[in-house]
Amino acid sequence: MTELSDLPIRDNLRGQHPYGAPQKAVRIALNVNENTHPIPEAVARDIVESLAAAVLTVNRYPDREFTELRESLANYLGHGLSRDQIWAANGSNEVLQQLFQAFGGPGRSVLGFPPTYSMYPIIAAGTDTTWIAAERDAEFGISPATVVAAIERHRPNIVVLCSPNNPTGTPLPIETIEAAYDALSFGEHPGILIVDEAYAEFTPDHIPSAVSLLPGRPRLVVSRTMSKAFAFAGARVGYLAADAAVNDALRLVRLPYHLSALTQAGAIAALRHTPELLANVDDIRAQKDRLLRELPKLGYPVHQSWTNFVLFGGVADPNATFEALLEHDVIIRDVGIANHLRVTAGTKHETTAFLAALEAVGR
Repeated sequence: MTELSDLPIRDNLRGQHPYGAPQKAVRIALNVNENTHPIPEAVARDIVESLAAAVLTVNRYPDREFTELRESLANYLGHGLSRDQIWAANGSNEVLQQLFQAFGGPGRSVLGFPPTYSMYPIIAAGTDTTWIAAERDAEFGISPATVVAAIERHRPNIVVLCSPNNPTGTPLPIETIEAAYDALSFGEHPGILIVDEAYAEFTPDHIPSAVSLLPGRPRLVVSRTMSKAFAFAGARVGYLAADAAVNDALRLVRLPYHLSALTQAGAIAALRHTPELLANVDDIRAQKDRLLRELPKLGYPVHQSWTNFVLFGGVADPNATFEALLEHDVIIRDVGIANHLRVTAGTKHETTAFLAALEAVGR
């Protein structure tokens, strides 16, 4: 039987591994930072009716420019944004891929700060963009001085910053974003700064989004998703806010009609119900805060988190603890950080079940 190594794939893909979060049928699934609260029935009914209407015209191609969806997303984000400053794709991963296709590629590089979102180097490899890893400060932070020093040393074409960071939950100071943008302004062709705000809705309400920095910064891109706070992970809808010229660049690399009529209809309907869909954010924050309080009582130190998950340490054998929790019908995530595991903040019932299982399996 032919194996992958027998095929003539690109050299830079040899030895690479695909994204691989475990998928297992368990009672308590807290491993991939989903919003575990279901969509309210009344909202689901309206979304289904919108999908049904869209099905009646699927013999035709969808709106290639997904105009109504961009209008809805601009209204949601506010900050005076117009639809011309909004782009959307099948999950924020495709948004990132299109950005790497447009601004990365052979002979170009992207700078990131591991541990961070595991898809960044995978997308870099897929677009033949050189991945450069820079070091973080203590407690997984990135100060303005740290980001500037890394940019000046490596002079990348793209910098990607996860704010707050996945998988650590670490806040990213807005001053670090400003410093990174200024540092990327070197040379004849200054670089692009991508700020990945997948978990923005879970940050404290008084913290400004990088979207507030867009005026006067045409090379700043802020990526978002509907997967987390909107409980829309299965629909695969990601988007970005940027200068309108960035959209022109992405039109050069996107596939024709890349957002289906069903995706557009579902997302537009969901955005009509923003208050209902975001109603669970406070409850998720409360369960995250509960994890931050209760895990140390069980002997597991935690890291500050502005997301819907918690990274905790003190785990002697992460794989053994992971497997032991599976025996209790609970799945969390081993993110490859020594003596650490990550758990999503679920419902009150799910959080209680996880804490009880963790206490039962011991350290």
